[in-house]
Amino acid sequence: MFRRKLTALDYHNPSGFNCKDETEFRNFIVWLEDQKIRHYKIEDRGNLRNIHSSDWPKFFEKYLRDVNCPFKIQERQEAIDWLLGLAVRLEYGDNAEKYKDLVPDNAKTADNATKNAEPLINLDVNNPDFKAGVMALANLLQIQRHDDYLVMLKAIRILVQERLTQDAVAKANQTKEGLPVALDKHILGFDTGDAVLNEAAQILRLLHIEELRELQTKINEAIVAVQAIIADPKTDHRLGKVGR
Repeated sequence: MFRRKLTALDYHNPSGFNCKDETEFRNFIVWLEDQKIRHYKIEDRGNLRNIHSSDWPKFFEKYLRDVNCPFKIQERQEAIDWLLGLAVRLEYGDNAEKYKDLVPDNAKTADNATKNAEPLINLDVNNPDFKAGVMALANLLQIQRHDDYLVMLKAIRILVQERLTQDAVAKANQTKEGLPVALDKHILGFDTGDAVLNEAAQILRLLHIEELRELQTKINEAIVAVQAIIADPKTDHRLGKVGR
């Protein structure tokens, strides 16, 4: 219950603290006042330090009133938690310069996640070795050069992710080769005056026709799906009508 605050205050046994043990509890209150809260002057702490006195509960009750604790001596756990909160606030006030630049663990985790998600953030794009490496990769992968080396590196990353991963290579290997086509059997319909250009135009037209066929197949599939919905209505007798 108190472990986090005890740890923040550098208590010697934050995990094993037992507030129900009377001796341990009284020693803890003395430590808290001597080391962290320091509400009393040193010479006024004698009664609180006398943990074996039968009057110690009275001294502790007075101490709670003096520090303006809203809980009574009978509410031990609540009083301890309140005193720990007070000690943490005082500890921070005494060491504000020490703690002001600390970053919460969850913020560190989020920052690390951001860095891991975008590993290109911390690269020195002006480093000659970096530029030489990017240029070598771009030449190897036949990627268009760009004035911004970071843009080139991102293009390289995209190409590697889309074309060179294990899944991409496996998918490419599964692609079936098409049947050979005799271009001389397909009429172009116009003449560019250049045999090479005519052949290139024939290839482009055949590729375009193939794309149109794929598009038509998808359209047909969509029409079939819609017809299946329209042709198979559900009847809701409660509404007294047919339809979904």
